[in-house]
Amino acid sequence: ASNGSREGAAGAWLRTPLAPGEVITAPSGAFERDPQESSTTDEELSRAGSTGSRGGGSSTTPDYGEKRLPQALIIGVKKGGTRALLEAIRAHPDVRAVGTEPHFFDRNYEKGLEWYRNVMPKTLDGQITMEKTPSYFVTNEAPRRIHSMAKDTKLIVVVRNPVTRAISDYTQTLSKKPEIPSFEVLAFKNRTLGLIDASWSAIRIGIYALHLENWLQYFPLSQILFVSGERLITDPAGEMAKVQDFLGLKRIVTEKHFYFNKTKGFPCLKKPEDSSAPRCLGKSKGRTHPKIDPDVIHRLRKFYKPFNVMFYQMTGQDFQWEQEESDK
Repeated sequence: ASNGSREGAAGAWLRTPLAPGEVITAPSGAFERDPQESSTTDEELSRAGSTGSRGGGSSTTPDYGEKRLPQALIIGVKKGGTRALLEAIRAHPDVRAVGTEPHFFDRNYEKGLEWYRNVMPKTLDGQITMEKTPSYFVTNEAPRRIHSMAKDTKLIVVVRNPVTRAISDYTQTLSKKPEIPSFEVLAFKNRTLGLIDASWSAIRIGIYALHLENWLQYFPLSQILFVSGERLITDPAGEMAKVQDFLGLKRIVTEKHFYFNKTKGFPCLKKPEDSSAPRCLGKSKGRTHPKIDPDVIHRLRKFYKPFNVMFYQMTGQDFQWEQEESDK
């Protein structure tokens, strides 16, 4: 179906808090008000492409094999747990992935598929090539572009409670730009009326049902795996089993690969046969969130709830973000 042919349920919902059409027609740039998690430079990408230095699931990078376009992509979401997922799946010997975010389908598309292929690590027959760029999920043109590269591409989306995701997103921006206004100021169009500003990318990214609608016009649900960012922390091996099954891989990344780091508050990765220190995600992960006014959190939960429910219906999965709230 073409983009304009139906507004869809999520679009209709958004008519309540926003002016008609504002959401559907937002230019893709609207999501990029903050710098992305990694602003990969062309130089880094060509280096990654030519040396394959950050490329692989194994400790040695082979100089044989060939560069292929990816068969699977981690397309989102920002601050959902995509880096943790990428690092875990790269421990699988049959997966080769580029470490930097190529941003091909949103920022570098005009460079062409050959440029994209060249950024990829070399693979042998039977290995899967992957990349992750979390901003794809909210980029209007990405589904069509990926579909035109290969309509059987497998897509993985790591989702997380949209309220905590928004706060994490804000925390990341704050660490780079300490002068920005408070979360409370940015979150509302009108604080007195309690009107949430859904055009702020930190809030908008979490309206998963809206973005998913765009993808379902090009890809069947069976080609999209939704990974719970929460379970990636509490049960990394269980989530990784689903990912490996989805990719058609043997379940090699298991409990043996993870141990829980109490200081950071999330699991770290180790090679099972390897006695060396486990690899944990860098300093930029697991930052302490600023304290947010509980009333603001309450209003955000109310704002997201109908979209969350719709997302559960669309995906056939209940991520239990509402239960989580009532436990607190």
